[in-house]
Amino acid sequence: MTTLPYAYFDHDADIGIVGRGATVDAAFVAAAEAMFAIMADLPKIRGEASVAIAFEESDVELALVTWLNRLLAEARGEGLIFGRFELKQHDGQWQGTAWGEPWREDLERGVEVKGATLTMLSVQQADGVWEARCVVDV
Repeated sequence: MTTLPYAYFDHDADIGIVGRGATVDAAFVAAAEAMFAIMADLPKIRGEASVAIAFEESDVELALVTWLNRLLAEARGEGLIFGRFELKQHDGQWQGTAWGEPWREDLERGVEVKGATLTMLSVQQADGVWEARCVVDV
């Protein structure tokens, strides 16, 4: 059994997501995977289309929410579902890519995520592992 780099936590009305990784970038990628896995089965998503995401944010916690909400905005705007992500940051400059495809009939839709929120927002390192968490509005 493979351990996923992401998890979920209970929240009254919405869903808490947790991304973990050896770097902040990896934890943010895992958080994006957690968020999009709520909406669709990630392994079934083909990486036919890619979208570049770039933004500036020096506050690492706000950068997580910005990253997730930019991904959602791009997915909605382009009519895509993303299944793979890459992100790199240096001095508050974030450069990422998301790969996905247009929704297709045989791709089962899960719960729609409306946005990432500041609720229970946390980006921390413990024992060499970064953990990025927040609540997403569904």
